[in-house]
Amino acid sequence: MGDGWVWAVELTAYHAIVSVTIPIILVELMYPEMSAEPWLNGKWLKIIPGLLLADVVFGLFAFSQFTGFTPPVPQYLLMMLFTVVFIILARSLPRDWARRGTKPIISPRKIMGIPFSGAIVCGFIFGVLPDSLSFPFAPVFVILLGVFVVVGAVRYLVGFDWNTATPLHRYSLAAGPLALFIIFSVFQEFDGSRLDNTSGMAFVGFAFLVGLLLLGKRLRNYTMTEHNFSSE
Repeated sequence: MGDGWVWAVELTAYHAIVSVTIPIILVELMYPEMSAEPWLNGKWLKIIPGLLLADVVFGLFAFSQFTGFTPPVPQYLLMMLFTVVFIILARSLPRDWARRGTKPIISPRKIMGIPFSGAIVCGFIFGVLPDSLSFPFAPVFVILLGVFVVVGAVRYLVGFDWNTATPLHRYSLAAGPLALFIIFSVFQEFDGSRLDNTSGMAFVGFAFLVGLLLLGKRLRNYTMTEHNFSSE
């Protein structure tokens, strides 16, 4: 097992959280009146998965053409098995599995600090440790440590009573990791050691910062209005 497995595990956790979960949270916060409606129905439940499958198949052949490397078949079969297992596990979860916690919800600021800190720790684990550790089975250690941190953070967060949470709590949950990437975008812009072109990354980070601040302001006003209304 080499660093490629570490990279694969890191990307799986990264995209599950940053590329899937956080966008869903932000969209539902921006359009609360539609948050309970399904995003796909009817024929689109077949069209979108079909497009995703076509994209994966295209990427499979394009990756080999551009890199000259074709991963062995057993690895592909193993990933397909993992995918099926994850789908089965996801479908077996009750819809309210993340809202069954009983701990009193803490402030939005503290909620934001948990995924923000977790993102820093995971960045160190997956970005620094693989090149720093040289003992036998170091990649296995890095993977297990990273999985422990991610699963531990999720288990800690779902322990809160999210039925009493406000939109600001959900906003903070999504903004925590994004805040780290916004800061990181500035360093990417001026990192002369990188081989890729990072021009404009600081602007992208600034645009995300403005968007998050505007959304946060709207949610705070909404929360204050609801509070005043309920007090009356």
